[in-house]
Amino acid sequence: MVHQVAQVLVSGCMPLVLTDGLKDYGTALLSHFGYWMQPLRHRDKGPLPRPRWMPLPELLYAQVVKSYRRLVGVKHRVVFGTMERVQQVLLVCGRRITTAFVERLNLDIRQRVAAVGRRVNTLCQGKDGLQHQLVLFQSYHNFVLPHASLRQPLLTPEPTNGSGSARSWRPCTPALAARLTDHVWSLREVLLFRVPPWPQPQTV
Repeated sequence: MVHQVAQVLVSGCMPLVLTDGLKDYGTALLSHFGYWMQPLRHRDKGPLPRPRWMPLPELLYAQVVKSYRRLVGVKHRVVFGTMERVQQVLLVCGRRITTAFVERLNLDIRQRVAAVGRRVNTLCQGKDGLQHQLVLFQSYHNFVLPHASLRQPLLTPEPTNGSGSARSWRPCTPALAARLTDHVWSLREVLLFRVPPWPQPQTV
């Protein structure tokens, strides 16, 4: 995942990364946003110290460390960069150090993709089967499923068919918010959409 993010970033752009306390994330980030540094020799004689893999100065990485037993505490820890710089970047978009967004996405995936659910007996038998399920979920999540956080207020409330209150909000999907489409799709539209043919392997 870190490799894919590094490939699509603009040249010279350093991301702000927020994760949980798993230490392997730091290793993955250093492998893409780090450099080798030769420490100075502290003595006149003897071998040189071993080179160290250091993060680029612009890289910002913070962790949300949770203490479990019914969640007794949450701590914020800055691994690369400074707390002041991390908060300064988050303040621009009105956010704080949290992993709620990716946790919400992970929950949506587990609820709608049977192969990655917990304690299920519907495991995929191969990589292709899992990929097909994830692609269908991504299409449904971005084009079909309206998100409450993206809904847009209507200038004038619209009456509903029944006797309920008038509709005050316009449903909105991520694709609609990103202006990739002009309406909320139905699942039928997704399944019948004709995609351009992808390159086929050459046969000899």
